[in-house]
Amino acid sequence: MEATVAERGQITLPKAVRDALGLTKGTLLKVELEGNRIVLRKSVDDAVSRARGRFRLDGFESTDEAVRAIRAPGESSEP
Repeated sequence: MEATVAERGQITLPKAVRDALGLTKGTLLKVELEGNRIVLRKSVDDAVSRARGRFRLDGFESTDEAVRAIRAPGESSEP
């Protein structure tokens, strides 16, 4: 696969690459140099950061309390 660098330094990633990695408009990519290679990495932190704080714990005081409530009776997180 190839991509051409445009006048302003932009490239278009091939659709197959975007689809395979789930890249959509606004996805953050980390750009790194490894020798003479350019490495693009999908920023995993980006998805986590966007989701953080968006979910409510309706009726629960803490995440731990919510987790305990959804576990089957008698199920333990202890080994």
